[in-house]
Amino acid sequence: MQKLSIITLFLIVLTLSSCSSIELFKERTEIKPYKEYTSFVIVNKEIGSSSFKDELIDAKVANELEVKMKELGLTYDSKSPDLVIRYSSNEDPRQKEVYNNQYPMWGMRVWDPWMFDPRFMGRQNMVSTKNYELLQLIVDFIDPKQDKMLMTITAVSEASGTKAKNKNLIKSAEKVVGAYKVHMKEN
Repeated sequence: MQKLSIITLFLIVLTLSSCSSIELFKERTEIKPYKEYTSFVIVNKEIGSSSFKDELIDAKVANELEVKMKELGLTYDSKSPDLVIRYSSNEDPRQKEVYNNQYPMWGMRVWDPWMFDPRFMGRQNMVSTKNYELLQLIVDFIDPKQDKMLMTITAVSEASGTKAKNKNLIKSAEKVVGAYKVHMKEN
């Protein structure tokens, strides 16, 4: 019985965690890491530049990047950092078509003896549009000593509301730092 509840709990967690997909793209690698970086600075935070329309979201992303980099063992140093982090965003409002099923649970209602359904009378094309926002968090990791790009990581996700947007951008920042960690261990 306990084994069944553990499996059920695992499936629920797996389902909930897979609802929001965030794709990462590693781009523009000019140099390979030639040393272990020990300190960093976030340029946007130092100069007061906001990359998002909403300043609260911008502050949350900057904070998440800082916290996750500190968790990797790096220290925040605004005077002489080993690594410079700069981020920007692209918030693109979009629409997509949603096709509603005119024949719920019966497929094409082939075997349904009651073919008449007043809910769908005269509705041949049941298409609606859904508004959403395509979010891109673009993070540049720059080596200030060589003045070259260590790498650029872009996290792409979709959000249909402010709450989902906050959640996706914080997860995106977390995944970007995770990708940075993997990149540093590969080389």
